[in-house]
Amino acid sequence: MGSDKKKRKIRAEFRKHVDERERIKDLTRRFALEDGQLESFATEERLTGKGKLRKRRTIVVESSSEVEGEENLAPAHLLEVDLSVCRLGRVLSVHGITCEVEEENGKIYRCVVRRLLKTLQSDYWNVVAAGDRVLFRPVEGTDNEGVIERVEARHGVLSRKSRGRQQVIVANVDQLLIVVSAAEPPLKPNLIDRLLISAEKGRIRPIICINKIDLVNPAELMPLVGIYAQLGYQVLLTSAATGFGMDRLRRILAGQQTVLAGQSGVGKSSLLNAIDPSFGLRVRPVSPDTHKGRHTTTTARVLRLATGGYVVDTPGIRQFELWDVVPEEIASLFPEFRPYLNGCRFPDCTHLHETDCAVKNAVADARLDIRRYESYCHLMSQEEEEFE
Repeated sequence: MGSDKKKRKIRAEFRKHVDERERIKDLTRRFALEDGQLESFATEERLTGKGKLRKRRTIVVESSSEVEGEENLAPAHLLEVDLSVCRLGRVLSVHGITCEVEEENGKIYRCVVRRLLKTLQSDYWNVVAAGDRVLFRPVEGTDNEGVIERVEARHGVLSRKSRGRQQVIVANVDQLLIVVSAAEPPLKPNLIDRLLISAEKGRIRPIICINKIDLVNPAELMPLVGIYAQLGYQVLLTSAATGFGMDRLRRILAGQQTVLAGQSGVGKSSLLNAIDPSFGLRVRPVSPDTHKGRHTTTTARVLRLATGGYVVDTPGIRQFELWDVVPEEIASLFPEFRPYLNGCRFPDCTHLHETDCAVKNAVADARLDIRRYESYCHLMSQEEEEFE
């Protein structure tokens, strides 16, 4: 953010609802009533998309040779800002049109997003997400209000597809703690698989945490634990109720930026309260009738750990549609499939119905886990799956 950065102009797309023209439907009637006022009405209209009708605008952005992969950054990450009045902060949570932003000194501001950021056309469903590093401008005459001027480049992003666009759940994290429950609600291995793929796409280290093991015989979980452990994933067994596995979890979280994700009722907030009781996060038991979780956490929130680092508590997942994953690459995102992908008869084999498929043969010979293969088939079908 130094003075070595040069400025340049680019053409940027804006959302279609910005500055739309208001159609005048009663022009003839108004002209008849306002005789002699013809000069007050526009007699021509530009057809080049200029003025208020334009959907593309020229904006000024910063350019620096020190920005890695600048050509892949969105305009929202490069917007020129007045550094003399802006401060660097981290978004703790997003509540509608306002965000909680923590300055480096620990002071918290209630910020809104500048209109230019909100109207820039992008693939993002949300402009700002928990964990974002932002440049914000404090509002004069207030003690803790500000305006977010720019979102800094992201790394370690957990996101999903929502309404055809990318919904960023959290940004700038190192680890993804995939939390599932051994019972109440039932364990959902297919959700684990989806989150593992999303972690790999977002370049986040995944850790699988099976909570509530006090409700089952832990020996029943060993086959599933063994499958993921053989694939190289770290698997942790915990019980927030009894404290089992909590010391190991504290060591894993210390000094790291970690997001917790999973369906409602698996005990994400309970685990964090057990780690640090001062968090005081709201928790509710699962429904006694349906044995499903109740949506208690309503927004992702960044929490500072006393041992260093951050954790992010997130709302329960009902649906998780993968973002930026095409069917042709799903097989390569299953690590155990990779040794067999070049052994199929057809180079474009989908591993679903083709003959002489090395992956299907490996499943038939019990060299690949059938449950993981069924999860792959479900992803290839592009069908929505409920995780409640």
